[in-house]
Parts: sequence; structure tokens; C-alpha cells
Amino acid sequence: MAAPADFLSYVDTHKDQFIQRLAEAVEIPSISGDPDRRDDVVRMAKYLDSQLQAYGVETKPVDLGPHIMDGHHLQLPPAILGRIGNDPSKKTVLIYGHFDVQPAELSDGWSYPPFKLTHDEKTGRLYGRGSSDDKGPVLGWVNVLEAHHALQTPLPVNLRFCFEGMEESGSDGLDKLILEEVKKGKESWFDGVDCVCISDNYWLNTRTPALTYGLRGITYYKLVIAGPAKDLHSGVFGRMVHEPMTDLIALMSKLVDPQGNILVPGVDAMVPPADAEETALYTNLDYSIDDVEVSAGAKIALSDDKASVLMGRMRSPSLSLHGIEGAFYGAGAKTVIPAKVAGKFSIRLVPPQTPENVDPLVIKYLEEEFKKLGSKNTFSVESLHGGKPWVENHKHWSYEAARRATEAIYKQTPDYTREGGSIPVTLTFAEALGVNVLLLPMGRGDDGAHSTNEKLDISNYIEGTKLLGTYLYEVAAGTKA
Repeated sequence: MAAPADFLSYVDTHKDQFIQRLAEAVEIPSISGDPDRRDDVVRMAKYLDSQLQAYGVETKPVDLGPHIMDGHHLQLPPAILGRIGNDPSKKTVLIYGHFDVQPAELSDGWSYPPFKLTHDEKTGRLYGRGSSDDKGPVLGWVNVLEAHHALQTPLPVNLRFCFEGMEESGSDGLDKLILEEVKKGKESWFDGVDCVCISDNYWLNTRTPALTYGLRGITYYKLVIAGPAKDLHSGVFGRMVHEPMTDLIALMSKLVDPQGNILVPGVDAMVPPADAEETALYTNLDYSIDDVEVSAGAKIALSDDKASVLMGRMRSPSLSLHGIEGAFYGAGAKTVIPAKVAGKFSIRLVPPQTPENVDPLVIKYLEEEFKKLGSKNTFSVESLHGGKPWVENHKHWSYEAARRATEAIYKQTPDYTREGGSIPVTLTFAEALGVNVLLLPMGRGDDGAHSTNEKLDISNYIEGTKLLGTYLYEVAAGTKA
């Protein structure tokens, strides 16, 4: 079932209005990981709630309770549940998205104010934090609702919504909400859901649309080394005491090698190697080493072998070192010995890995390596948060509907991909609801989510809005076989 021509036309003729909606959202600095910005996350929740209500969606902001972040006792931002349509003859699609964003400062290297949507008319790009991850896609659904409301056209399916404001900080409280809601049976806002659609990922490149059927999980660690009671003068105490920074660097150097191999015994070994048939899947994707390096902004790919590099992103675990707290960073030449430092790193997980079976290996290994240092400093390591990997059946009718919609809007058959990032709620929805979960991306592979100068191409925002709406019509046309 093709999307009605008047819907597609409405999206085209209201492009400027839709861009203004995204500008309003980007201007709300809803950084979930910054305790000082919690009010802004709540403000963004209220903004999205009002947008949904304006187009006939019944909403329910859900109090997720308190939590502690970096020593601050805070109230979690509300999750927004919504529903529109209750026709038993129609399929019911649950839409998930998030309205929080990563931190961003102009001093980080942005060419534009991160919390003001900047339209580069030469390139057709919209720059701003959250433009692609995930405010643009979330508002794409609002655009679809607006079009049908304005045209007085009934939606082809029943819709349910679950939007949260803590995805960038581990989705605190969301799993509990989903599980408790499912237990309500016929009274649940998720009752009767036939499939889930999430638009919180990206094409592999800038050319070919994609459908994503797998995500890596994650487990995130904090490694702390402490020694002296206060920072010390290196000229006075250098080579007299055990230095926490020296111990930390020694330990972090034992986690991963320059080729990306994970040095923690047993972690890489959990994942069986790909056979020839699976390797061919990656070889045939519309992606190249040049795409990797253009996206990275430098010629730094680990290999010239396309399949092995793509598997490194999609079906292999990876360990990345993220930063060090407590160490000197800035202008000048400070000669201090830090009293306490903390290193942060994460492992992206793939089946059959889980935080539960990987964490003990990492913690035991680091404990053993610290003992080998013979240091008098203190040592601790903890997992801050984690999520399991997810792989879905990409031959399901929901994926078939997404393929047909993609071909209708972009005139291309999409690539079927597994993605390197993590969205833990995918597995929660799949297991709790027992339904298929689809990842239907709006943005391109060069959008720079989590990075400086995050952007969303206007063409992807507008055509992506058409894609989301068309997907609903194709769902309505398909069968549940």
C-alpha cells in the first residue's frame, strides 16, 4: 500500500515548518549526563508531550523515580507514553525514541553553536546537537502525525509511543517501566503491539539507505587508582612514591592493542569466527575503506580488508579507552603528581557476550595485573552500566514493509546491517513484548552523532519523514505471517 500522494506532498510543502520544529527542540540542551541540565531534559519531555497531544495522541508522562548521578541525588526525567488509534482490524506499531542528548560545548571544536540549529544552505545540512541523534527522527514521527491530522486522514495503523530522556546515560528506569507496563495485560499501554520500530541509527554511508537488524551491547567501566592523601610536587616526590597515574597507564595499556585486539583473556574467544557465507554478507555491502576514513576524517582504518573492518564494527567486540579523570589537562606545564586518577573504558559486546559473562573476566584480569605492579596504591574497578547485544529476524513482515517503503521513497534497495552502537532497550522490547523490533534509520553515516558538528541533512529529514509514514502504510498492507 503506497503512501497517499497528499501525505507526501504535505511533507514537501511544510519543510520549513518541520525544520523550525527541529530548531525548537535542538535549542533545549537536554543533556541527561549533566546533573545541572536535568531541568532542561524535563523541559524537552514537556515540549515533546505537547507536540504529541497537539495531533491527537493521548499521552501519559511516567515518573521513573529518583537516582544518583556523580554524587547528585536527582529525579529521573519522565518517560512519555502515547497512543492513538484502537482499531482491532489494524496492526499496532510501537515507536521508541529518546529526547536526551550528549554533552556539547562550542569549545569542544564545534564550528557552530551546538544548541542552535544552523542551516548551511550550500550543503543543505542542519547542524546542532541532537539533530540526528535522536531529535530529528523523533520529530519525524511528529511530522507524520501532523500531516495526517491536517489532512484529516486516518492513520493506517494504531500507534503507541515510548519516548525517554535517559538513553545517553544508560536508560535508567526504562527497563523497569517496560516490564511493569507489560504486566498490566489489557490495561497496558503496550497491549496489542504487533511490532516495534526505532529510528535511532544511521546508514552505513551517505548513499544507500539501510535497515538494521543487530546492535552491539555494552559494558562500561571505571578503573580507580589512589595513593597519596593529596596531589604532590613531582620535583619533591618523583621517584620517591608510587604514582597513581603510572599505575593507571600501565593497566590501561594491557586492555587492548593498537590493532584493536582485546587483551583480556577469554573475551575475544567467546565469539566464533565468521564462516565464508557470513563473510560474504559484509563483502557485498555498499561500503568501502574510503567510507570509513572519510567518516573518521583521516586515513586510519585498521585494515584494507573491507569485510574484516566491517565485521569489526558489526559482529566483533571492541574495547575503547575513553578518558582519565583527575589528571592534569590544559594550558601550561603543571608538574603535579595526581593523588587519585580514574580511567574509563568500555567493551562493545556481541552474542553470546553479555555484561554478566564479560564483567568477571575483566575485573579478575585487572586485579591480577595490578598485583603484578607491586604498587602500594589502592585499586578498584566497577562496571557503571551495561546492555546486552541484540540480533533480529530481518525476514519478518515488518522488515519487508520497511524494505518496500525504502524502495518507494529512495528508489533503492536498502543494505541490511548490524550496527556497532548500543540501544539496550531493543532487547528489552523484544523479550518483554515477544515481537519483532526494526531499526529504521533516518540519518546518514557521516552525521557525527556524539561528535562535534553533529548534523542532519535536510534531504534525510524530509525524505526520512516520508519514509516513516510510508513504512506505516506498508505495514498495513502486509501480513503477519
